[in-house]
Amino acid sequence: MLAIQAASAPQHNARPTRIGLAVAGGGPLGGMYELGALRALEEAVVGLAPTRLHVYVGVSSGAFIAAGLANQLSMAEMCRIFLTGESHQAQFRPDLFVQPALSEYLRRLWRIPGVLLEGAAEFARRPLHVSLSDNLGRLGRLLPTGLFDNQNIEAFLRDIFSREGRSNDFRTLTRKLYVIAVELDSGKAVRFGGAGHDAVPISRAIQASAALPGLYPPVRIGDKLYVDGALQRTLHASAALDEGADLVIGINPLVPFDTAVAEGQGRRASLAEGGLPAVLSQTFRALLQSRMQAGLSKYAHKYAAADIVLFEPNADDAQMFFSNVFSYDNRVEVAEHAYRTTRSDLYARREALQPLLARHGLALDEAELQQPRSLIAGLQPAPARTTATTARLRRAVAELEETVAERLPRHSPAPRAARP
Repeated sequence: MLAIQAASAPQHNARPTRIGLAVAGGGPLGGMYELGALRALEEAVVGLAPTRLHVYVGVSSGAFIAAGLANQLSMAEMCRIFLTGESHQAQFRPDLFVQPALSEYLRRLWRIPGVLLEGAAEFARRPLHVSLSDNLGRLGRLLPTGLFDNQNIEAFLRDIFSREGRSNDFRTLTRKLYVIAVELDSGKAVRFGGAGHDAVPISRAIQASAALPGLYPPVRIGDKLYVDGALQRTLHASAALDEGADLVIGINPLVPFDTAVAEGQGRRASLAEGGLPAVLSQTFRALLQSRMQAGLSKYAHKYAAADIVLFEPNADDAQMFFSNVFSYDNRVEVAEHAYRTTRSDLYARREALQPLLARHGLALDEAELQQPRSLIAGLQPAPARTTATTARLRRAVAELEETVAERLPRHSPAPRAARP
């Protein structure tokens, strides 16, 4: 589903247009959806260079992708890393992301004697006033805050951002990057990469942004604990708008499922038949969607000069709803599905999109969208391994090309490049 929120008071600036990307969370499933959707956009929108945008905002799994693009890691290369395993840049091993959080388990076990003694003392003082709920609440302190160790996430990203001229430091990036997390003890959202929060390594900020409570333990940065950024808002597109973006491209992979829309496709009549997992999934998605819609309505008034284009799965997208959010097993299928549906949405809304894109020096390649394409089949073999010197040279050439492109007339989209 493609939602277009056109600027109510568009401005015609002499400066080059500023494009922002805001990528929401959604676990492994969401990350793979976002890869497919962004690859489709890269191929279909003439003049759109995902690694050369003005500002990037990432939440949870979306922070992986936003930080990669801000670090000049191409969409094709990220697809090779996370989907095909054919990259020379990194070896992605899903099992590293689901290692038990043994230190958290041991820390909770160490508390058992003290909690039991506290309960016994309370019962001795007030034997007739200690309720079952009191005991359950006390025992709840012994449960781990996360099942899996998220230190491997940080190590994996730190390695990627330390190679071939990339950076793990917000302050040295050529493009603005915000990674959103929530401070646990206040419930407030924090923009890592912003003033006062830009000295944190990018890999550490992403670890915090992806620390979904119950799945991963909170991440300590300084004297504070942080958890998943999606707990406060869904997309955090305001971070890109505050940075002066004229056009924000948003991607949100999790939406509620509408059984009425899907009824004609033979889906079950009620999600309750799927048990507690289906009910919880629908509840979580509905909460995210309501906050997304509330945010968009506010943006329309506060940022009246900005255009927003939002890509989401359709309400009857059974594949996205009934797939396991935390599974990597079907990552290629999910990415291909997102790739196809995004191309379809772009073509279906082409008449509404063309004038909006033209306002920002972009154009929709309708001929490209009419061609049958496959995300994986369209990937070229991974480039040969490079030395650090070669990588710096490539980056310098890319920055030179970017400078030249910015000096072109604003309404002249850059020529179509070969598919990498």
